[in-house]
Amino acid sequence: MFRPKRPPRIPGLSVNKLIPNILTMLALCAGLTSIRFAVHGMWKEAVIATVLAAILDGLDGRVARLLQGTSKFGAELDSLSDFVSFGVAPAMVLYFWVMREAGGFGWALVLLFSVCCALRLARFNTMIGEPDLPPYAYNFFTGVPAPAAAGLVLMPLILTIQFGDGLFDRPLVVAVFLMGVSFLMVSKLPTFSFKKVRIPHGWVLPILLVVGLAAAFLVTEPWLTLGLVGCAYLTSIPFAARSFRRLKAQADMVVAEASPPPQA
Repeated sequence: MFRPKRPPRIPGLSVNKLIPNILTMLALCAGLTSIRFAVHGMWKEAVIATVLAAILDGLDGRVARLLQGTSKFGAELDSLSDFVSFGVAPAMVLYFWVMREAGGFGWALVLLFSVCCALRLARFNTMIGEPDLPPYAYNFFTGVPAPAAAGLVLMPLILTIQFGDGLFDRPLVVAVFLMGVSFLMVSKLPTFSFKKVRIPHGWVLPILLVVGLAAAFLVTEPWLTLGLVGCAYLTSIPFAARSFRRLKAQADMVVAEASPPPQA
C-alpha cells in the first residue's frame, strides 16, 4: 500500500534563541512607554522608563552571546529598538517638557538629535563584519553610544527633578545639551566601551562593593545618583581620548620598530 511521504518538519526555535529578542522587545516597549509618560507630564516615570530600556539593551547582547543566540535578525531588531528608545523617545520627552516652548527652533533641535542617532546607528551597522580592529581599539566606541546619549540628553530633566525648577529647565540649557550630545554621537571621539575590560583579581571585591553602594544610592537618592553618573561619564570622555591616543602611539611605535629598514 502506497503511503505518501510526510513533509519534513521545520525545526523549531529554542527558547534560548528567543530570550535576547524578548529583552530587545521589552527595551523597545520601555522606550515607547517613556513617550506616553511624557504626554501625561509624568517626568519621573519617563526617565525611569528610559533607564529601564538602557538596562535591557545592555543585557540583550550579553545574554545572546552567553546563550549562543546571536543572529542577524536580532542585530537588526536591536538597532531599530535603539533608534526608537534612545533616538526618538528622549527627544520627544524633552520636547513635551520644555522644548515646545521654543517653537520651531525647539522642534528642529529635537529632529537634529534623532537624525544624529540614526546616523550613528547606521555607521555602527556598516562597521559590522569589517576586518578586525587593532587590539588597542577593542575597548573603545567611536562617539557616544545611543543609550549613553539618551542618558546625557536627559540630564537637564534629571537635575531639575533633583534641584527644582529655575535653572536646568530653561529651553536654552536643554538646547545646549541637545546640540552637544548630537555632536558627540556622530563624532569620532573615542569613548570607553567597558565591554571587554578585564578586571584584575585584586580589584574584584572593591568593584563589587562600589556597585553595591551605587545600587543603594540609586534606591535612596535616584536622581542625584543618575546626575552623578552622567557627570562621571562626561568626565571620562577626555580620559578615553587621551588613553586611545597613547595606545595608538605605542602600537604605531611597535609596528615601526618591527618593520625592516628601507634599503638604500
